[in-house]
Amino acid sequence: MSTAVLSRRPAPGPGLALPAWAERVPVLAAVALLPWLAVLAVGHETAWVVLDLLELAALLSLDALLRRRSPAAIRPALVVALLLVGDALADLATAGPGHAALAALTMAGCVELPLAALCLALGRRAARA
Repeated sequence: MSTAVLSRRPAPGPGLALPAWAERVPVLAAVALLPWLAVLAVGHETAWVVLDLLELAALLSLDALLRRRSPAAIRPALVVALLLVGDALADLATAGPGHAALAALTMAGCVELPLAALCLALGRRAARA
């Protein structure tokens, strides 16, 4: 077997079929994050404000690169996913018992982790283009 066969990358497949509106989700998530940032700021939750500001910046960066159809969109997509998974884990780890734990679990399962997966899919699709 030649080294050319070993080093050849497979041809990119069709990838995930995402609806056209999926590319607008990062900017919509960033806008939706703004009121929550205000609530956290009023409550003097500095660490959470910083984390959410990082998420906001990464979401806006991802949106900007997706609009340009840049293959570099994979980088902010990875950052968004890492921050969202970290946010979900931190929420679950610090939530008290009862309703707080249920709220953290709901946010993780219904918002943060699905958004992380979607951002990764968008970044991967942009990298393949």
